[in-house]
Amino acid sequence: MDLEKLRSLFDLLAEKDIGEFEHEQDGVRVRVSRGARVALASAPLQASPAAHSVAPPVILPASGAASPASDVGGDFVDIVSPFVGSFYRSPSPDAPAFVDIGSVVRNGQTLCIIEAMKLMNEIEAECAGTVTEIFAQNGKSVEYGQKLFRIKKA
Repeated sequence: MDLEKLRSLFDLLAEKDIGEFEHEQDGVRVRVSRGARVALASAPLQASPAAHSVAPPVILPASGAASPASDVGGDFVDIVSPFVGSFYRSPSPDAPAFVDIGSVVRNGQTLCIIEAMKLMNEIEAECAGTVTEIFAQNGKSVEYGQKLFRIKKA
């Protein structure tokens, strides 16, 4: 893989403010996701005969990129969706939700899962605090940059 071409691609993605990009050529696959801290879920959300493919996320810091968490006031942080997908509050339909309103969370704790392109991506708290609002509905689609949670900082 030509590093100069790859560097040019990253510059173009940052310049056009593209949040996610995937390309495959000659058996080499490149997936770029900007502005997100993403971890893959270990359990599928629903029993399905189709197997879920699992590929590690590629995360690139980008200057000027939208952050998955944004300060809405000195004491509150909004956690926003890093990409388009289906929002799930629990790891499976019969499991309890990761968090509810009033839940105390620590930095890095899983808040929800967003399924995007058959990948289960855990969205984590960006700070310690208390969940004060949940904006997304379980099982519904969310958009890039859509508010998911509001956390009052500890």
